[in-house]
Amino acid sequence: MKKATLPSSDLLVSKTVFPILLAITSAHLLNDTIQSLITAIYPVLRASFGLSFTQIGFITLTYQLTASLLQPLVGSLTDRHPRPYSLAIGMGVTLLGLLSLSAATHFVGLLLSVACIGVGSAIFHPEASRIAHLASGGKRGMAQSLFQVGGNAGSALGPLLAALFVIKYGQPSLRWFSLLALLAIGILWVVGGWYKEHSRPSGGTSTARNSQPALPRQRIILAISILLLLVFSKYFYLAGMSSYYTFYLMEKFQVPVRDSQLYLFLFMFSVAVGTFLGGPLGDRFGRRPVIWFSILGAAPFTLLLPHANLFWTSILSIFIGLILSSAFSAILVYAQELVPGKLGMISGLFFGFAFGMGGIGSAVLGHLADRTSLEYVYQLCAYLPLLGLLAIFLPKTARVLSRPA
Repeated sequence: MKKATLPSSDLLVSKTVFPILLAITSAHLLNDTIQSLITAIYPVLRASFGLSFTQIGFITLTYQLTASLLQPLVGSLTDRHPRPYSLAIGMGVTLLGLLSLSAATHFVGLLLSVACIGVGSAIFHPEASRIAHLASGGKRGMAQSLFQVGGNAGSALGPLLAALFVIKYGQPSLRWFSLLALLAIGILWVVGGWYKEHSRPSGGTSTARNSQPALPRQRIILAISILLLLVFSKYFYLAGMSSYYTFYLMEKFQVPVRDSQLYLFLFMFSVAVGTFLGGPLGDRFGRRPVIWFSILGAAPFTLLLPHANLFWTSILSIFIGLILSSAFSAILVYAQELVPGKLGMISGLFFGFAFGMGGIGSAVLGHLADRTSLEYVYQLCAYLPLLGLLAIFLPKTARVLSRPA
């Protein structure tokens, strides 16, 4: 299969701008490191505030829903009116939320703090994804994958940093991580300057024609709906892992808190590696095969996980992270190609939906764990990757922009 390329008229930057891609990836790493601290410190918060699993799930729900509901709106707004420096402003909002979280003394304070971090995330992701697209030089899968791997690497670093610092020094030590937010603000201010110079539309009738969908509206709606169901299966399962994997290991295998954070780091690191591989593989072999494999291919491992010992649980979780995480970059670029000219809206929709499913999943699974057990939750979630069978209904090619000009 030939490597998918875009018509030159559709590109604002003719060559991949790696310095900008690396800068926005680094900012994504810092942003998601801060965000992942929320779930990573759940054992600390549970001990300090006497929280139930339902309350822990509600914390995640508050953060994720705040981010998910705003992201499509932010993306749609910036499609019409680009805001080059909004990324730095969004990171400033995240900084305020982090400082508030470090000083929260009651449950409501925790919720308000994570909601503030969610607002910062909603501002960050759609425009950052647009910049990755703009700087890709046509290598969309690679650019989105590189951008995503920054976020996944940050998500992996959160549990590691929590194990090294927050577990030892407690909730107030979160304020130390404000330095990461300040560094990200500086990076994003520089990126904003570059974006301001390259965000002007190239114009011309050729670009306008290339911005028209190449599939009938009904097929596009069906394909987008299937993609959202696949995102649901992926992020509902990942919510169970990111929010409750440490508790699962502590309850089933009597693993100490510090060690459980290291196991979570291994899982999140495998997610980062899988994300990095997914985009280039989609560029090379097509989005649809990668989407198909990355969701359905995780099923054998998720089905085995609840029945494994500690050693094999750690091994299986690594394979789950590698396979399951390779989907999102391919899904996002596939959706962007289905609806050309709506980068911000599509990015906001899929990032927002992913965040929302993560939040709802965490709340639902936390409540279910309180009523049953975490082991039962993992047995139930094991079947979610089977939804990958729906990928058979996707159009056979994601190069829907290839309609002749």
